[in-house]
Amino acid sequence: IGASGDTVSLASGASQSGFGRSGSVDWQTSIKTSNFTAVSGEGYFINTTSGAVTMTLPASPSVGDIVAFKDYAGTFDTNNLTVAANGSEKIVASTDDLTVSTERAANTLVYTDSTQGWLLKNN
Repeated sequence: IGASGDTVSLASGASQSGFGRSGSVDWQTSIKTSNFTAVSGEGYFINTTSGAVTMTLPASPSVGDIVAFKDYAGTFDTNNLTVAANGSEKIVASTDDLTVSTERAANTLVYTDSTQGWLLKNN
């Protein structure tokens, strides 16, 4: 179907599959203020004004899964966000949880493989 760089148009009503994610997330409208488990393909605004929050990454991720987060109230420096691996998965090649303590931090994590695990797309 076309050459590299070509645009492929789908007929009205047609659907696509097998192309993978585009690297974007669907931002959730409810602000997270307590511990939760993230879902691949979603982005979260997290408010740690009242206390630290733990975001647990999805279990059994597949290559290309993505999760994003944003410091909603600018309080990660006071009450940290902990990003917890789910099971034996790694975060930036480590089995340690990731602590985010930078005010107004925003990041996207992309799952690569069992060796590196979840890597930061941007910091």
